[in-house]
Amino acid sequence: MAMPDVEPLELPARLTAPPRLTQRHPWLLPAAMAAHRARRRTQWARDAWSGRVVWATRLDASDLPVRLKQHGSLLLRELDPDQMRLQHNKVTNLRLAASRVDGMVIAPGETFSFNRVVGSCTRRKGYVDGMRLSNGTAEAGVGGGICQLANLVHWMVLHSPLTVVERSEHSFDPFPDRGRVLPWGVGCSIVYNYVDLVVRNDTDHAFQLRTRVGERYLHGQLRTDVRPEHSYQVEARGEQFLRQDGRVYRRNQIWRRVIDRVSGEKVGEELVKTNCALVVYEPGPEVEVIDVP
Repeated sequence: MAMPDVEPLELPARLTAPPRLTQRHPWLLPAAMAAHRARRRTQWARDAWSGRVVWATRLDASDLPVRLKQHGSLLLRELDPDQMRLQHNKVTNLRLAASRVDGMVIAPGETFSFNRVVGSCTRRKGYVDGMRLSNGTAEAGVGGGICQLANLVHWMVLHSPLTVVERSEHSFDPFPDRGRVLPWGVGCSIVYNYVDLVVRNDTDHAFQLRTRVGERYLHGQLRTDVRPEHSYQVEARGEQFLRQDGRVYRRNQIWRRVIDRVSGEKVGEELVKTNCALVVYEPGPEVEVIDVP
């Protein structure tokens, strides 16, 4: 049987770099996180002082008139029984975080920071141990699960003319695709305050985020005051599972097509992101895994 034609597997630096100092010596992690947070607070202060960044801070309970995009994200996935408690706790965390984002208006020239709006997730604020991904494994952590809210916001923003300034993805593919609705590779990693989702409004119109937790779904809407002249279609291309040196990797590309609302014609497209991550589960028989040198 002929081998499939595949491009060479070029792993991103984060997957080939030697273990970080904090991975070799986990006791150093709190100090490293404190240093990262201090640098980000300094950056925030510098940006505010210089006027280079105007942060979005206004919440409005009244909807802007145009619903541009909406999406519902399933709250509970079918995972191992010992992980379900953390999933139920995640719902508590999402409810708290969504209440901070709901109604947020991003005016022209303003920048939305997920971490600045949601803040630090602490027990004092009511957050509990939820599922948090760390080095490819699911573990308990206060505030765990709020990445799902960042994923929702990012997906809606991709269907708008807003500009994604900062977004970090997970280095691992932690779970099989059972029930997946969105393309793999459009999610976000969030660590307060230095791993963030940051979105800037370079348009002349205001945009508004509405987010809430329902019975089964995390609901979101992106609204605006005037419907843009373009719509957007986001898709994954080149999806592959590749095995190299006994490890399985997943890669794809996320593309966005720009559609003229009047004619329905495509007027442009752009490569949003090239993804490559280590798969930390055993792919099922329905998944074709290609061996590469």
